[in-house]
Amino acid sequence: MTSTQESAEDRHLPYDVFAKACPSRGTLEHVTGRWGGLTLGALSEGSLRFNELRRRVDGVSEKMLSQTLHALERDGLVLREAQPTNPPRVDYELTPLGHEVAQRLLALIRVLEGGMDDVLAARERYDETRGAR
Repeated sequence: MTSTQESAEDRHLPYDVFAKACPSRGTLEHVTGRWGGLTLGALSEGSLRFNELRRRVDGVSEKMLSQTLHALERDGLVLREAQPTNPPRVDYELTPLGHEVAQRLLALIRVLEGGMDDVLAARERYDETRGAR
């Protein structure tokens, strides 16, 4: 038995993200990718329309945000609600699972933001010893 199998059994879960064929890998990729994590974090603040979300997630293109939202919606993390108005209004919000995932991501984001002085110092030391790249 591999350590990956043992850890999945210890947790009593039917899925194991470390296994190549596990479907959780795709969702992990959607959540931890640059735009997925930022989108979930932005939506943790509440329901947003597409352009509001695009402004909140600075730097994301319309195409990437659209693809990200589709992936997160398919994974059951984001709910898309279209209002039958003229012009059409579409709101995006987190599902209960999306809220849980976003809260854990935000905790990681806070750790990273709080440790950025250390990160920047480490990068500087690294670059000095290996020559700037």
